Amino acid sequence: MHYVRFRRGQNVHFGILDGDIIKILSGSFLDPASKLTEAEVPANQVALLAPVIPGKIVCVGLNYSKHAAELAHTVPEDPVIFLKPVTSLADPAGEIVYPAMSQRVDYEAELVAVIGKTLKNASEAEAGAGIFGYTCGNDVTARDLQTKDGQWTRAKSFDTFCPLGPAVVTDLDPRNLQIRLWLNGSLKQDSNTRYLITPVAKLVSYISQIMTLNPGDVVMTGTPEGVGPMEPGDEVAVAIQGIGRLINRVVR
Repeated sequence: MHYVRFRRGQNVHFGILDGDIIKILSGSFLDPASKLTEAEVPANQVALLAPVIPGKIVCVGLNYSKHAAELAHTVPEDPVIFLKPVTSLADPAGEIVYPAMSQRVDYEAELVAVIGKTLKNASEAEAGAGIFGYTCGNDVTARDLQTKDGQWTRAKSFDTFCPLGPAVVTDLDPRNLQIRLWLNGSLKQDSNTRYLITPVAKLVSYISQIMTLNPGDVVMTGTPEGVGPMEPGDEVAVAIQGIGRLINRVVR
């Protein structure tokens, strides 16, 4: 299933994307009581939104060895965890705003896990079963500020620095998915989730030992090698096998 969140007129709905048609749900796809209504709408007549509004956005850094190498980092012994604020969310086709205080803003294509059940101290098997589905993400980073600060909060947290979408897909095996990113049509990142240092279920289990994960929370699983800068006017597209494309434009 491809689940979406969208705006039609002044109203926001959840639905199931079926080809060119969205079948409208009575509530959030994360709500077990939500059901299909009889209403449908052509997908080209709505504006897709970030598919979830998470309570928290949990991210992992340096989860592909070649990405760690390109940033001159050693592979960490344990996953490197950080948070992005919910205010960093951006919609599919939304704009990424280049902040005035940065001189280098980078793209980072990532597979994103959407949590479907409350997870605390979950085993790897429990964590895998607690993932509702997967979407595309772009962990936009002010690279110069990340280097300057020595920690990552400011660099990762600007408004619009977390585009998500276009859909949450439930019938995917996250262990072998092609992940790519194009900048202005030029392929910049081209890898596969089989190269993740900490696989998705193990990563979610690890995070649940630190903090409770609630339905709707998202876990960004790390970016492969090939990260680089964007400039105002650029178009950046993240594509993950089986999910679709997340396309955003950079503006000043």
